[in-house]
Amino acid sequence: MSHLKLSVLDQSPVHDNQPESSGLFTTIELAKACDEAGYHRYWVAEHHDTPGYASPCPELMVSNVAHATKRIRVGSGGVMLPHYSAFKVAETFKMLEAFHPGRIDLGIGRAPGGNPISSSAISAPRQTIPAEYYPSQAQDLIGFLSNNLPSEHPYSRATVVPSDVGAPPVWMLGSSDGSAEIAGVLGAGFVLALFIGTHDRPPEIIQRYKKAFQTGGSLENPEAIIAVAAICADSKEEAEYIASSHTYWKVQAFRHGARDAFFSPDEVMVKRKQLSLSDQAYYDETLATMVTGTPEECQSRLEQISALYQVDELMIVNVTHAFKPRVESYKMLAHQFGLSK
Repeated sequence: MSHLKLSVLDQSPVHDNQPESSGLFTTIELAKACDEAGYHRYWVAEHHDTPGYASPCPELMVSNVAHATKRIRVGSGGVMLPHYSAFKVAETFKMLEAFHPGRIDLGIGRAPGGNPISSSAISAPRQTIPAEYYPSQAQDLIGFLSNNLPSEHPYSRATVVPSDVGAPPVWMLGSSDGSAEIAGVLGAGFVLALFIGTHDRPPEIIQRYKKAFQTGGSLENPEAIIAVAAICADSKEEAEYIASSHTYWKVQAFRHGARDAFFSPDEVMVKRKQLSLSDQAYYDETLATMVTGTPEECQSRLEQISALYQVDELMIVNVTHAFKPRVESYKMLAHQFGLSK
């Protein structure tokens, strides 16, 4: 049995060329399986008008997942805060905390979560809050959740209800030093996303977060999680075959702006042969950022990541064309790590 806590980040992919709404229900199904398997947290993502992804409203998914599960902590991974009012987000998550006390996490981020047109439409008729205001907006959110804004704050007399329930912990999602330091200064948890992009993220990022951490925010002590893409199967070859759908999607979406859903692994095997040399290199680099292999191989690599970054919790994300290998991957990892024991 490992000392590591394993959690889940579910981006609600649409499987097997099914209707978009099916991705909402497979999220519920996967959440139930991960709850039974012994995972620690189950977070859901926010994607707007993004082909292949079903959920633009993490707060609604949090509510439904928490209702459908028994034990696991449930949260957003994350609410893209610049689109919204910090006061309204605080109200929403205080209500979730009232319905599911002690089980709710509030993960936030500052990415658009979609293409420029959709991002603009979310905030219309007002403008999306500029990125430079994100730290102060996050600070307001933490203050609203505890109804403890400074007396000189223009909204210090505004009360978030229900005021008689505790505040869910706030976590910041990021992939850089900047996000880490903001999370530390505000006393929030920090999730470092290794699955975004292909560039290295040194463990010093976590050390900077811990060094910058100030008490009096959302958490009493610094807490960090590493989010990593991982697919577990009976062999490394099979795991990489399953991973090919999402890997190819990233090549087309991030390098060419394509808006296709996920191709099957068999289709990708054919399409890979048509990639340019630079696209093939990007495919290989993207695949290399994922943890793929047998249960034993995945455990070894995940424990190396835990040791390198000095964290005791990893958040696993995977996206597959078919639903079954995705569920099986999470079950294999849970069994290998002895989560349910």
